[in-house]
Amino acid sequence: MSTALNLARPITLPVYEYEFSVCTLVTRKAEYEEMVDSFLRNGFGKENCEFLYADNTNNNIFDAFSAINLFLRDAKGKFIIICHQDVLINKDGIEKLRSCLINLEKKDPNWAVCGNAGAAGPNHIVYHISYPDGTFMNKGNFPLKVSALDENFILVKNSALLKVSNNLKGFHLYATDLVLQAELNGYTTYVIPFNLTHKSRGNRDESFFVIRKALIQKYNHFFRSRWVQTNSTVFHLSGSFIGRLLGNPILLFFVRMLNGIKKRAK
Repeated sequence: MSTALNLARPITLPVYEYEFSVCTLVTRKAEYEEMVDSFLRNGFGKENCEFLYADNTNNNIFDAFSAINLFLRDAKGKFIIICHQDVLINKDGIEKLRSCLINLEKKDPNWAVCGNAGAAGPNHIVYHISYPDGTFMNKGNFPLKVSALDENFILVKNSALLKVSNNLKGFHLYATDLVLQAELNGYTTYVIPFNLTHKSRGNRDESFFVIRKALIQKYNHFFRSRWVQTNSTVFHLSGSFIGRLLGNPILLFFVRMLNGIKKRAK
């Protein structure tokens, strides 16, 4: 074998050390310990699960977007769970989650992200979740494909190699960004019927609307109509039928004709 081939190595399919990686931003250690204990008592043990956390107990060293990208990079589980520190796995356990994932894989092998609450469209919010007052909220025919997820419990297929945006920051709407990134990469997202207790119903503070504005601006700019020039071709992208019709077949003809006139003039 040549020296060059001795230095090279072939790529291999990933082998995961764990079935699940449970990843959490932590501001209250006692609450996080209660969360981890609830996982341990319901089948998520050291033989099949690792627990990773971003330590914000003293100050916010990590925002959600940066922490999640670190989780997605470092997690060694086949499935990566990103959850709030104030959830308790006290309704459904690991066997129910496994069953949900098997059913989801049968329905759509192209899925990459799932959770227990989200939205399938305008005014179509779905959920399968409990609260400390005993309320169990269940709406939807699961597994149900959605366009956004709630952040309390998110599960990501590690093999999808997803990440969230580098140019967004804060502690809200990272699940929405993750779902959009999954779709951009050709994957789907679902809500599954995995029930747990979430101690909070969310907090839309001032920072929520700051991040909402930034997310809208980012994707409005990304999805804008545009010309794309490569070394070998040029084409027009547009989200509307009229834009596509005017861009590629019609305007492109005139652009090429104008360029031809300029070249002949030179």
